[in-house]
Amino acid sequence: MKKENNNYEYPIDYDWSTEEITNIIKFYNVIEEAYEGGVDKNKLLSAYNDFRKIVPMKMDQNNLSKRFETESGYSIYKVIKAAQGATIEYIKF
Repeated sequence: MKKENNNYEYPIDYDWSTEEITNIIKFYNVIEEAYEGGVDKNKLLSAYNDFRKIVPMKMDQNNLSKRFETESGYSIYKVIKAAQGATIEYIKF
């Protein structure tokens, strides 16, 4: 469930470069789009691939996903799972 307060912090690692932080934030924004109106599946999966390049370890990906869900109320796992199995081009939660 989405939190009523939109003032939350994105989980980021300050050891990442500015470009990596920017790409991670773009990924989080795409997840938010899926919940707040819908997002193009290709845009979502492209952002997810960038996320996986920056955070290659599955354990680290899961930790960031859990932190993001705790902060925002949005599930990265559910959105990505839906997109990977979708035959439609637009993902909406």
